[in-house]
Amino acid sequence: MTKKSEFLKHPIRPFIPRSGLSAPEILSQMENISFQGRNLGLAHRVWKRMIGDDVLIFLGVAGALSAGGLRMIIADLITRRAVDCLVSTGANLYHDLHETLGNHHFIGSHRIDDGALQEHHIDRVYDTYMDEDEFIENDKWIAKFTATLESRPYSTREYLHKLGGHLWEASHADGILTAAFRSGVPIFCPGIADSSLGMGLSQARMIDRNKGQIDVIEDVSESANIVIRHPRTASIVLGGGTPKNFINQASVQAAFYCPDIPGHQFAIQIITDVPHFGGASGSSLDEAKSWGKLASDADHVTVHADATLALPLLVSGIASSAQDELDKRTPPMFGLGSRALVVDGITIPISEYDTSATD
Repeated sequence: MTKKSEFLKHPIRPFIPRSGLSAPEILSQMENISFQGRNLGLAHRVWKRMIGDDVLIFLGVAGALSAGGLRMIIADLITRRAVDCLVSTGANLYHDLHETLGNHHFIGSHRIDDGALQEHHIDRVYDTYMDEDEFIENDKWIAKFTATLESRPYSTREYLHKLGGHLWEASHADGILTAAFRSGVPIFCPGIADSSLGMGLSQARMIDRNKGQIDVIEDVSESANIVIRHPRTASIVLGGGTPKNFINQASVQAAFYCPDIPGHQFAIQIITDVPHFGGASGSSLDEAKSWGKLASDADHVTVHADATLALPLLVSGIASSAQDELDKRTPPMFGLGSRALVVDGITIPISEYDTSATD
């Protein structure tokens, strides 16, 4: 029988505000308070361990984080190589492109006559406004670029790398797509049709019916092959959605061909959904172990919070506290400019699984 003293070993330590506290100092104190504050402090510790360990780090981005002002945080993580592979909704990449081209999102209000906004061609995401006329120009820009590509299928990884390169040539501005292009970080967008990127791609087919061919099943092959080549992996998920499951299924698919792959060694999720309705977005990381998505001994934490609250503090902490680990880190290297994915100098067969990695 467990002794009473075993349950009462670690007292809560009240947060002590002091002038000049750094982000790591705030997060360190938060580890010893309760509820989601403690979980955010623990997420900082787990992320530092990821960076210091020999793992490949996936970042999943759902929701409206680019429109909500967090896109440069994600771009900075890519540039610093605090993450190695991005899986995103199309919306986050589209809104990033919108601002990289010199446009803006605007502070608004959720208490507004949306009919009046519609009359002025203004779109709303909760308390944030966007100019629909500018979006129409974005769609034309995407379609015009897409129509210049070869008439063949593209994985979203290859397509988004080329789009990021074209965006860099057009803007020379920082953003998610341009940071990934310049840093050689792959981006997958498995739900690309469910976004204005998909609309731009469809408009390319109105220019040439053979353009805009996106092979999302190749994304499944390529993401699993990345795991096969780097079987020690970690997952950071912001907001659940399709990116969360796509990252997790990469480990499951890789393990189908290479059974020794254990699942993610580390995992952090920052979500507002809850598990008891059965949806994937709110599912617990313990549940993920049952699928083999996480290793049974994975170091993991869930933070139930709005990413606009949690992410700025968490990443500011990582930027200050994990610089030594980042300097020592040797991230995986990718070749992204061709149809075949290249991982650490090894060209992966198209639409095949790289079982040679375990021979």
